Amino acid sequence: MSLHDDAVRVLKEWDAPDTAQDHLRLDYLSHLDAHPDGMWKSCSAGHVTGSTLVVDPQGGRVLLTLHKKLKMWLQTGGHCEPQDASLAQAALREGVEESGIAGLALLRPEPVNLDRHLTPCAWHLDVQYAAVAPPGAVEEISDESLDLKWFAYDEIAEVADGSVRTLLARTRALM
Repeated sequence: MSLHDDAVRVLKEWDAPDTAQDHLRLDYLSHLDAHPDGMWKSCSAGHVTGSTLVVDPQGGRVLLTLHKKLKMWLQTGGHCEPQDASLAQAALREGVEESGIAGLALLRPEPVNLDRHLTPCAWHLDVQYAAVAPPGAVEEISDESLDLKWFAYDEIAEVADGSVRTLLARTRALM
């Protein structure tokens, strides 16, 4: 199964948490139907990306990255790569690469949230997952970040935008 086919399967099977998310899910499916290259950065009309919110439920905290280009505190994530076997695997790979934490485990195999946003390269049709950090996890900054920092759940509203706040709220509801 191709990564494109996997993304279509994931989006078709995903039970969106509300009407707005379901509309976005259908928009993503329409985009993938119209763009066979819609998984890749080269698709200038926009492309599917995978991101992962790294959580430490025992510590009541979230790891965010200060994105190098966007200068915002965000969850880890980015572009799909040809070696990614699935959309979930792409999101988890991005989480490990950008956090430096080995042993991350997806909270669940399905997405938590969808978020479409404009970036310098194109529209990102972000499929967002959550991953649990192993006990004692130590982060290591990558070259894609200006900084990495753990934030208590109640600090997120002060440092992150609405998309991260929504992703955290939906993640906490699933834990």
